[in-house]
Amino acid sequence: MRSLFSWLRKPDPLLVRNEEQFKRLDFRLPLPDYDYVVCDTELTGLHKRKDEIISIGAVRISRLQIELSSTFHTLVRPVKLDANQATFVHRITPEQLRKAPGIEEVLPRFVEYCSGALLVGHCISLDLHFLNLAIRKNLGGILSNPCVDTMTMARLYKELAGKRGVRFAGNPGSLVLDDLTAEFKLPRFKPHDALEDALQTAYLFLFLAKKLKSMGVQTLEDVRQLGRNKGEERLF
Repeated sequence: MRSLFSWLRKPDPLLVRNEEQFKRLDFRLPLPDYDYVVCDTELTGLHKRKDEIISIGAVRISRLQIELSSTFHTLVRPVKLDANQATFVHRITPEQLRKAPGIEEVLPRFVEYCSGALLVGHCISLDLHFLNLAIRKNLGGILSNPCVDTMTMARLYKELAGKRGVRFAGNPGSLVLDDLTAEFKLPRFKPHDALEDALQTAYLFLFLAKKLKSMGVQTLEDVRQLGRNKGEERLF
């Protein structure tokens, strides 16, 4: 009954305000005119129904500048505190998680942090799945923030650059975050840490936004339309 109630409850006022912020979003503005929140989650695993968020990291971008003085980073205590294979990947121990706040305490702060910003992530649909699953259960709705996927942006940039004769070093066919970081010679951060991965993705986003601008992709609508023309299912 509790699960059914969580799907039928009225959205929390936080989510109502969140939705209102984007009802009249103008996609025709230049990319620097929007605020962005680049986010990443660490999970107990990739099972979309059984696994849980154990860490959220995020950083804001304004005028295409990273706001390092304002970051969001927290561990999250999952319902199940058992050690599993994921512990060896993200190096977060059950003891650390036992002392962390629960997801019901973290989510309102995260929704507030994302206020008025477009969400950015690398393969962001995965992060959004787990975030929205938890948000629906605890706050009665989902995030309304439009989303930008840097994996999709990287694919589009490589296609456009390839037509102009640009050749990429390293592993040019890969869209893995670490490979793209090396390929584009971007600053490196520690992998499998939510905040560090968010920063890594933020640098990739800024690189791609500036490269696409040099190719005539000026506005958010330009990027969205380019994704549609290339058959991308969802860029926003």
